[in-house]
Amino acid sequence: MTQIYFHCTNARGVLMDRRGTFVSDLIEACEEATRRVRSLVTGTNLEDWRQWVLHVSDEAGDEIFVLPFAFVLGKPH
Repeated sequence: MTQIYFHCTNARGVLMDRRGTFVSDLIEACEEATRRVRSLVTGTNLEDWRQWVLHVSDEAGDEIFVLPFAFVLGKPH
């Protein structure tokens, strides 16, 4: 088990994950990242999430991978 953190950024700001989540492998980390992006974009706020990026980092602060929200959202219609 590894503790990882999901930080969200765009050109205007950062949403820091201060608690982190324990995952058993990279596949679980990717699945959790996708869940978190979907959870944020389906919220009741008016934020345009297409320019946001989710940064997945380990306990040492080293970035494991990034997930652009646009990748999960797809292109606007």
